[in-house]
Amino acid sequence: MSSERFLLLSDVADLLNISSSQAYALVRSGELAAIKVGGRGQWRVERSKLEEYIERQYAQTAEWVRENPLIEREDAESP
Repeated sequence: MSSERFLLLSDVADLLNISSSQAYALVRSGELAAIKVGGRGQWRVERSKLEEYIERQYAQTAEWVRENPLIEREDAESP
């Protein structure tokens, strides 16, 4: 994969290690910005939009971790 400006949904799926249908769902839900190009309306994701999506996911995950701290179980302690 080169450093082209736009990515195919299959490229996005590969980069995120998800299925093509999951990448399509991200685009169709509006979570990941994309455009339709060409007469057949093929989806393309701008590389910068993918990076923005990844950064949002990191921020959301960090917030979730803060709100849901890991609580160690007492029975898991070693003697």
